[in-house]
Amino acid sequence: MVIAIASFILAQTATFATSIYLHRALAHRSLSLHPFAAVLFRAALWLLTGQSRQQWVAVHRKHHTFADRDGDPHSPLLLGFWKVQLWNVYYYIREARQPMTVETFAPDLGPDWWERRVFSLGWTGLVVGTALVSVAIGWWQGILAMLGHGIIYMFVLAPLINGLGHWWGGQNFENTAYNSRVLAWLTGGESLHNNHHAFPRSPKFSLRRSELDPSWIAIRLLAALRLAAIVGAPLRARPTR
Repeated sequence: MVIAIASFILAQTATFATSIYLHRALAHRSLSLHPFAAVLFRAALWLLTGQSRQQWVAVHRKHHTFADRDGDPHSPLLLGFWKVQLWNVYYYIREARQPMTVETFAPDLGPDWWERRVFSLGWTGLVVGTALVSVAIGWWQGILAMLGHGIIYMFVLAPLINGLGHWWGGQNFENTAYNSRVLAWLTGGESLHNNHHAFPRSPKFSLRRSELDPSWIAIRLLAALRLAAIVGAPLRARPTR
């Protein structure tokens, strides 16, 4: 039970950091984070995922540029639903390792002081993260909890957004993405994907009263603490369908 709870908490921490920092703050510039908050998010992602912020942003921006058209790195309409749902991590890594993708879509996120000295050491981050979790809950429990988190984050939550989110669900607007109000609770609001593709610069993904965007609640809290400033206009448009 301890391992399952820890895995879920770690996966949710990584999901919120991805949604708020990588997605809304960096990829779409819909909010600005205080340097202290930004470093905390970067540290969490370094310890839990080891991934490059520049690569993540580049792949996501390319996805929006070519959404479900030739050039989209992970479109289930082009590649097939099960390929993206099961192998989303492969398609992400394949695109992230393309220097042209990074140079074209994320030139504004080149290595800074933190990146050069700490956050570029991805595997080191994962080792340190595993050690910290192990100190907290026990050696083997920590290793298993980190493995469980990795499976949930990479093979469950992310594919549900990139795969199912472009295949099935509800729609408020005319585009190729779909909403899942239930899954939004588990993906930090990311499964309100139809809303997001309609208004990419909105820091808020929810629209209807029945839709919940947990990351937006966290963003409002950060703004109240003066750790974030909302830049993009929150979604208030009327549904078109």
